[in-house]
Amino acid sequence: QVQLVESGGGLVQVGGSLKLSCVFSGRTFSRYLVGWFRQGPGKERSFVAVISGNGAATYYEDSVKDRFDISRDNAKNTVDLQIDSLVPEDTAVYYCAADGDRSYFRGITGYTGPDDYTYWGQGTQVTVSS
Repeated sequence: QVQLVESGGGLVQVGGSLKLSCVFSGRTFSRYLVGWFRQGPGKERSFVAVISGNGAATYYEDSVKDRFDISRDNAKNTVDLQIDSLVPEDTAVYYCAADGDRSYFRGITGYTGPDDYTYWGQGTQVTVSS
């Protein structure tokens, strides 16, 4: 059974940075792509970024691509999300999610919806204070 555990959230001031981490267990990590989503207060869960199983392909939501960086270490079974220049609108619970990597058929851009993922972590809160 795949398990995902996020960490790294917290309270940060506007303009600051955070690195969120997602630890994967239960299956062969390199066979799974991993996405990050976020859910702000009163909002629906929305896509942030995704990375393919081998790390060669990434895709970002347009509004974050200049400030967010997704990476993975398949030796450590981790995916990180580096967030720079934080703004209050980044306040949300951040979730990592995983699914078997079929991006060679669908393309990495085919993994932007919550329904595209089978496994989810419990989330980590990011709060940006102004």
